[in-house]
Amino acid sequence: MSPTRRLADWIGRFGPPLALMGVIFFLSAQPNLRTELGTIDLVGRKVVHAVEYGLLFLLWLRALGWSGRAAWWAAAIAVGYAISDEFHQTFVDGRSGHPRDVAIDSAGILIAALVTWRLRVRARAQRRVLA
Repeated sequence: MSPTRRLADWIGRFGPPLALMGVIFFLSAQPNLRTELGTIDLVGRKVVHAVEYGLLFLLWLRALGWSGRAAWWAAAIAVGYAISDEFHQTFVDGRSGHPRDVAIDSAGILIAALVTWRLRVRARAQRRVLA
């Protein structure tokens, strides 16, 4: 494989999770993103957090190869980034870091991992039936 092709493959695998991490970092650097919607805003932001970290897990899982070991690494990277994101927010005016937010992000990661695992188990069972 040529060096150009290897670079393209690497970018194709690792570019998406790294890009999402960049977006998360950028949004976390914005001072006070609250709106006047109160509880709706709070719940909506927490759901978005869970979804974005679930997506980050899936992108890292794809980059690392869809194995059981890759799933553990993908989860560790995503949770580690959630922790670093909350720490980063402590330096931004109008923002703060909370362990509760890491727990919400981790819940999104866990849900994504469980759904992925369940889909893989189901696909394996269907292949056995068809074989």
